[in-house]
Order: sequence, then structure tokens, then C-alpha cells
Amino acid sequence: MGLLERMEQQRKAEEGVEETTNSGESESALASARSAGNTQAGADVVDPYEGVKKKIHLRVIETLNKQNISIVDKAEMQALLDNTVNDEEFNIPRPERRRIALELYNDIMGYGPLEELLMNDSYSEVMVNGPKQIYVESKGKLILTDVKFRDDDHLMNIIDRIVSQIGRHIDEASPMVDARLPDGSRVNAIIPPISLVGPVLTIRKFGKTPVTAAQLVQWGSVTPRMLSFLEACVKGKLNIVVSGGTGSGKTTLLNVLSSYIPEDERIVTIEDAAEVQLKQDHVVTLETRPANLEGKGAITIRSLVKNALRMRPDRIIVGEVRSDETLDMLQAMNTGHDGSLTTTHANSPRDTMSRIETMVMMSGMELPVKAIRDQASSAIDLIVQQSRLRDGSRKITQITEVTGMEGDIVSLQDIFVYETEGAVDTNGKFKGSFKATGILPKCVDKIRGNGVLINNEWFTN
Repeated sequence: MGLLERMEQQRKAEEGVEETTNSGESESALASARSAGNTQAGADVVDPYEGVKKKIHLRVIETLNKQNISIVDKAEMQALLDNTVNDEEFNIPRPERRRIALELYNDIMGYGPLEELLMNDSYSEVMVNGPKQIYVESKGKLILTDVKFRDDDHLMNIIDRIVSQIGRHIDEASPMVDARLPDGSRVNAIIPPISLVGPVLTIRKFGKTPVTAAQLVQWGSVTPRMLSFLEACVKGKLNIVVSGGTGSGKTTLLNVLSSYIPEDERIVTIEDAAEVQLKQDHVVTLETRPANLEGKGAITIRSLVKNALRMRPDRIIVGEVRSDETLDMLQAMNTGHDGSLTTTHANSPRDTMSRIETMVMMSGMELPVKAIRDQASSAIDLIVQQSRLRDGSRKITQITEVTGMEGDIVSLQDIFVYETEGAVDTNGKFKGSFKATGILPKCVDKIRGNGVLINNEWFTN
């Protein structure tokens, strides 16, 4: 859908809505209305300029139609809006003109009220629960904002704009969709009748520049020794699973670990929505595709993993395993594709192995539990547990080695752990420390066998 079509669609959606403000209102009346609206915490804020903005929107459409312009660049649109807003016909107070022009620009060219939240680097997640309730996550804490959409149609217009950018759709017949923004930020949308609170939009933001290993150390998420060990594990071609809960920082850590892969290796990444940000030159990025309106044409992670094995990869990175593709991933790890990386949702390394076992069973292969555990224990070398603590901080709480089988049980041993002291400091953060367990990992031999140096002092306190 082109820009003019989107604008026309938005105009039609707004037709029939009674204007709340006429252009002749005085500056004082407008200012007092805005002030009164902002003082009502939690109440719907009535924008005193709503009627004026609709008129300006119509004027812009008419201008573009008269000039027969089908494609407008950002600078042209900004100039057109500035000129229209400055027209004395609309009687807009000078201090408000710039703000109104920016809001209209965001509605037409960007993501409407969400634009300012997406531009704020201190917010890691934006959660829209219907048009009138928008939360952000900042430093691990959820904060209710005063940003609102006009109504469900306004929010749906922005959702349609986001998903159509990558050729996906959302409607009553297909009310859920995963998408991404041009900067790689992950988007999930779900709409009525599935959602009972109106359209719901969740955006996991990714910074313009990926988080670095040095930043993880600076933030207290990991120690230099642990990071040196993880770097050696990646370069030494260990198969690593990053596990953790929602929002714990799994993808961020996966990006950091992926940065250690040597430049001369061919990397194939497989994801639902491309999030892994690699700086290496030889990278092939694959993304799943949902079914079309007829329910056909879906491309799953499982089919992409199978296809990746025919692409001569040195490394396979799966953004997240959550279903039957887990079996194919384990088989890839066991058949010469060492150094593979993936993430999964689990609360501990032991839970990770149990979850992998369950996901393999979902593949439809009637394998004995013992065979599944043998396969998993021989494929996975290391589990890195990422956690978000109640104080909002994100830390690597365990680095655990998978050492094999003891009878029918997968044997695990912790290499590093994070221990809390049960108290908080003056900043409200938990007191705790990272500790090495003193165990020399068995995987050290494999790492050294791949020509990577290991310092035994990493594993002592």
C-alpha cells in the first residue's frame, strides 16, 4: 500500500467523527484544555487540536493529489506539513506548531504516537495494551506512559504499516503476526477477536549498534573471566545453548557470542524475525514465512534447518528453538556442525535439558527417552543461563557444562555461578557475586584441540 493510499484510508477512517475543536478557538482556551487533560492521571486525554489536525491532514492529501505526487520523500513531507501548519487559517499558536507538525509527520510517515518511544534509547521494550494504555520497559522496570492512540482504528493503521513492510498481514482471519522494524526490532501484534482489550502490540527494541562484550562487563552482567571462557568456547567450536526467561537478554548475549566467530567461517542464521546482528562478512540470513491467506506456503524453522545443512555452513545459529526443529538442530550438532548456537526458554540448565527432551518428542519421531537424552547430551556442550533479577538487572547466573550420561540421567556440572546475598545496596540492586566452582571443564580438551588457548586460572576464585 502506497503513502497516498494509506493517508486516504486513514482519512476515511476518521470521517464521521465529530471534531472536538474548531480552528477559531483562542490560545488560552486551547492551553487550558490541554492542561486540564494532562492533570487527569489515567483518564483519556482529549487533544484540543484533534479537529485542526484532521483538517491539516485533509489539506495535505488534497495538495498531493492536485500535484499528482505518488511518492513523497521525508524532506518534502516535512516541508509540506510545516507550511500547512503555519497557515494562519488554522490559528495554531506558534509554540504549538512545531509539535503538531511533528505529530502529523509521525502519523503519516512513521509510527504515530509510538515514534517518540521508539526513538528513546533508554526504552528496551514498548507494550501497547489497546489504544489508551502504553507501557515501556526501562532498566528492567515497567513504566506506564501518557502516550495514547486516538482509537482502535488509529492503532490498527500503525500495525498494518509495520507488518506490510515485510509482506505480512493481519486481520480477523489471521489475528496474530510476528514482524520486525527496519532496525531489526522484533514486533508481535494480536488483534480482536483474540484480544479482548483491543489491538495489542509488543515491540522488543534493538539498538542501532549491538551491545558489546565490554558493556556486559560494565553493567555487571558477567565477569571478564567468564567472558574470556565463553569466547574460547565459541572459537573452540562448542555447541552452546543460551537459556532464560522472556526479556532476560538471551538474544543480546547470543549477539555477543556470535561476534566471536572467526571471519573466515560461513555462518547461516535461522530466525522467525531476523534479530541476530552479525558483523562478519560471510553470513547468510534465513527467515521463516507464515502461511498465506489460503493457509499454504508456510516456511518453518525446521525446514530452514534442514535446508541449511545443504548450504555448507561452518556455523548454524538458530534464534530460538521452541518446537520440532529441536531434533534437526541436535542432529546437525552431532553430524559435524560444531560451534552451533541457539537459545531457548528455560529457568535453569536442568530445565533446559528437560525442555529440549520435550521439544524433540514434538517432532513426531517415536524415540525412546534414553535415545533422546543420549542425542542431547552428546550434541550440547554448554548451557549459559541468562536471568533477569527482580531488581531489573540481567545477569549470566550459570555457565554449565553437559558432561554426558550417568545411567538414564544427563550429567551437568556448573563452571560459574552467580550467588546473591539476600540484601540490596543503596541503589536498590541485589548484592551478589560471580564465583567459579573450581571445576576444570571436560570441554577444555575439545577447545584446545581446536587450537584455542585456555587459562586454568579462569576456573579458580
